[in-house]
Amino acid sequence: MADAGRHVAVSATVTDEKCAAVLDEKQIASSESQISHTDDEGNEITWTEEEEKRLVRKIDTMVLPILIICFFALQLDRGNIGNAMTDFFLQEVGITQYQFNIGQQLLSAGIVLLEVPSNIILYRLGPSLWIGFQILAWGSVATFQAFIKGKGLGPYLTTRLLLGLCESGFIPAGLFTITRWYKREETSKRFAFYFIGNMFASACSGLLAYGILHMRGICGLSGWQWLFMLEGLFTILCGFIFLFLFPRSTARPVSLAGVRFFSERESQILTQRVLRDDPSKFQPHKNVSLAEVKATFTNWRLLPHFLATVLGMAPAHTMGAYAPTLIASFGYNRLKANAMASVSAWGLFVLNIVWGLLADKFQRRGLLIFLAVVIYWGFTLGNRILIESTNRDLRFGILTVSLMFQAPWHATNGSWMALNARSAGERSITMAIFVTGANLAGIIGSQIFQAEDAPVYRTGWTVIMVLVSLSLCSVIVANLQYWLLNKFQKRQGKDRYHY
Repeated sequence: MADAGRHVAVSATVTDEKCAAVLDEKQIASSESQISHTDDEGNEITWTEEEEKRLVRKIDTMVLPILIICFFALQLDRGNIGNAMTDFFLQEVGITQYQFNIGQQLLSAGIVLLEVPSNIILYRLGPSLWIGFQILAWGSVATFQAFIKGKGLGPYLTTRLLLGLCESGFIPAGLFTITRWYKREETSKRFAFYFIGNMFASACSGLLAYGILHMRGICGLSGWQWLFMLEGLFTILCGFIFLFLFPRSTARPVSLAGVRFFSERESQILTQRVLRDDPSKFQPHKNVSLAEVKATFTNWRLLPHFLATVLGMAPAHTMGAYAPTLIASFGYNRLKANAMASVSAWGLFVLNIVWGLLADKFQRRGLLIFLAVVIYWGFTLGNRILIESTNRDLRFGILTVSLMFQAPWHATNGSWMALNARSAGERSITMAIFVTGANLAGIIGSQIFQAEDAPVYRTGWTVIMVLVSLSLCSVIVANLQYWLLNKFQKRQGKDRYHY
């Protein structure tokens, strides 16, 4: 941001004549109000509300979609192994179900190990270089894991660990980058839009797998090999698109390849409107300070958020790997089960957007999270009750609705945490902790379903019921803590926490 500060300062000296050339004078005259801000050198910067809205729409259509597409690629590469399971993956690689679960744990462990270090590097290098490098790295691993057929346990575990290490930091890096481009009241819906990439991939993966797995035998390859290769190559393409197009920052909105989406004046407004909303986003140095790291890790207010994530998202990781297999066990065709598993993902896709929009509209994130988790808890109970049922359509319906509500609250929880961070560096580490919780959930969720518990998974569903119940308790605690803290803050005349 040191360069950013100089850039804004230079931009702020734009003459009135040049501004007039950029802006439509009639539009300014007819605007209901104008927004003024003074930069570090005392130069006044003025823009209209309509001009700002137009710029936000421009971010929504030119910057945010790039992050969404890359998240889409990440989820394809992370989740397609669940589809591979229906195409004799275990038998052809030469591993057991227990060993498969270990590989899934290593994926999550790799992400957890480098989550915080990755975001510290991001803070120093910026998103354009670091995120682009990550996408190319995990895309390469995802592609070459297609060649572990017949290689046994070692190569399987190695590729899962490498995939996790290379993916680590991408999700919180994207979340942190969004906070640098948008104001606080705009972030919840944009977090939700960002997670569209994840959920759209989950919705499409079953349908894509249904088609790709039918390629079994072409060039002597299995269907799951084609699945890994094609989706991995798509990720590599996304990496090059990111490096070519994604702007470095609001103050320097030029990609590494020199592509520029915003003019000098637009850059000036983009930077100042965010800093005017939240001065803590000013980045005076390129490193996260030790004080910021310490403040984040000793922030006890994050604990209920973290626990809700770990406990509530663990079953989501279980279902990510086992939903198609579970549906097939109800009595449906094994390839058709992949397509059927996408139904819940499409529902989750819609609910995720709805929750993000409502969170920004009503500014009540905690209540919305509580509502989603309560519904999630109710349908999880339904799944546990129906484990012995022979009504496959009823079981599929209850499972589908429970999967729809397993994560629409997740992005809103992340924005809630980000809004209550006190500095840019603390916000970066907070986002890393948030996603670390989701991947610790993966370590737990990967071992919930065991071979000896199949096909009804009586013990597994009991464990899931306990985890979701504890997650609900954590959400209640999170809401209570901010309600009590805000009562205290009001008496002290201090700024209140977002809830």
